[in-house]
Order: sequence, then C-alpha cells, then structure tokens
Amino acid sequence: MTGHKPDFADLLTLDSVDRDIFRGLCHAGAPMRAFGGQVAAQAQVAAGRTVDPDRRVHSLHGYFLRPGRTDSPIVYLVERIRDGRSFTTRRVSAVQNGETIFSMSASFQLPRDAEETHQLRAPDVTGPENLPRWWEPIDEAPEFRPFLLIDIRSPRSLGGRTGRAEGSRATDGTGRATGSPEVEPAAPEPTSGDGMPRQSVWVRVDQTLPDDPLLHVCALTYLSDLTLSSTAYLPYAGLPGRLDIVSLDHAMWFHRPFRADDWLLFAQDSPSAGGGRGLSRGVFFNQDGQAVASAIQEAGLFRR
Repeated sequence: MTGHKPDFADLLTLDSVDRDIFRGLCHAGAPMRAFGGQVAAQAQVAAGRTVDPDRRVHSLHGYFLRPGRTDSPIVYLVERIRDGRSFTTRRVSAVQNGETIFSMSASFQLPRDAEETHQLRAPDVTGPENLPRWWEPIDEAPEFRPFLLIDIRSPRSLGGRTGRAEGSRATDGTGRATGSPEVEPAAPEPTSGDGMPRQSVWVRVDQTLPDDPLLHVCALTYLSDLTLSSTAYLPYAGLPGRLDIVSLDHAMWFHRPFRADDWLLFAQDSPSAGGGRGLSRGVFFNQDGQAVASAIQEAGLFRR
C-alpha cells in the first residue's frame, strides 16, 4: 500500500470474470486476514451488478464462514434466485482458494411510496464537527492505511459521559483482536437500567463519493463492521487474558436514502452475551435524525 490515500470506491471495485462471476482483493483487518466489512461490501457490489439499477437494496444477511486472506483474490459467485415485479433476490458466495469464506443473501426492491412510516428517535448526543477523530495510532501501519479513509468520532451524550474506553482492546470486525488497528469502542453510555452496554459513534467516508446509491449502501456495509461487534464485549474489556472477537453473521436493513460520505450517527447496543457469543445491534441516523439503516451482528467471544 502506498503512502497516499486511495479512493474509497477502489476498495469496492470488482473485475467481471464471466456472467455473474466477479473477482476482488481485500485489505487487512488483522495481519493477513481480510477485513470482513470489505468482503461483505464487495459481495453486495457483486449482487448489485446483476440487478436492474432502478431497484434498491433493502436488506442483506451474511455469514462469515472462514477467515479471508489478503494475498490472493476473492471470487464472488452470484445466483439469481428471483426476479419479481417488486422484489429481486440474489445469493452470493465468496470463494478463496477453493473454499467459501462468506455467504450472503441480498434483497432489492423497486422503490415505492407508503403512508405507513415511523422510526426510533435518534439519541441526543453532541455533533461530530468539533470532536477528535480516531486512527492516529495506525498512521504508520501501511497494511491498515485504508482505514484512514474513514472518519470516526465518539460523541458525548447530552445526558451523560461517553468517549473512547481507556485500555480497551482493538478489534478488526471480522477476525482476531490481536494485531488489529486501534478500532476501540466508545466507553459504555449510561443505561436506563436494562443492563445493555451501549456505544455511539459518528462515522463517514472521508471522501466525496459518486452519486451511485449502490455504492453508498455498500460503503455503509463496510462501515457497519468497524465497531458493531465490540459493543458486546464492553463490560468485559478490562478482564485479564486475550479476547478474540470473530464475526459470525451480519445482517442489515436499509430504510431511507442516505449518503455514506455524510455524517451518520451509529447508535449501538448489545442485548445479550453468553455461550461464547455476543449479539450487537445498531441504527444509523443522519444529522436530521432520520433512521436510515439498521444492523445486527453476532460475534464469537473467545478469551484465552
């Protein structure tokens, strides 16, 4: 990786090998392990390349099956499951060195207006403009330089303290904690007595992206895997021993139009952890308070 910042769109670029077959490369999330958010985003790009452009992604459901590598290409095989009047369904298998490392189903919808609409209220937190950004610790780590294309900032709740946790362990969103860039969770936010750890971050792609709705959906898929899994281990970050966090599955729903190069507040919580697994969920809000997307991820929590 060169010293200058690449274009974020290049991280999601795929070569067309044949009909419904695409090929891409992924950067590291941990040493020699492909960043899972990029694998999921590239799988979504592959699915979208086989769908009429007037249809919009409304959901995806993926399983991380094996760790991907950064030293060989990943081939994305797309199955055209259904092409209906309103909905289109695709299944994507990401294959590397003859093994499936990721499997995903994605659904697309022809946009329509509806009178039925409601949403969760956005958390009351400080805006992102005057907050410090993350990533300074990885400035000299070439294998993680693509993360410098992302601007993440931890807000303060107007009802209590939040921020980055002191001494928390870095994670990669898909693989092992050790050796990852400093993707630290925010300190737990005050709860209402429900027992759930919470964290919120402002996040955006720190470049202007083309006006392509599919690109922005895929970019948000990439962003969603940076902090979500760490929410489940917030109560245990100070315990002795090494904690490996391995993403098991990832699902997203896209509710309203958005731009991934605008500030989005990712409000996350974890309703359950047990049996070596932690469940985390989150909602993305734009700066007008509109809920634009939701994400849920279960990760393996393995302490050694």
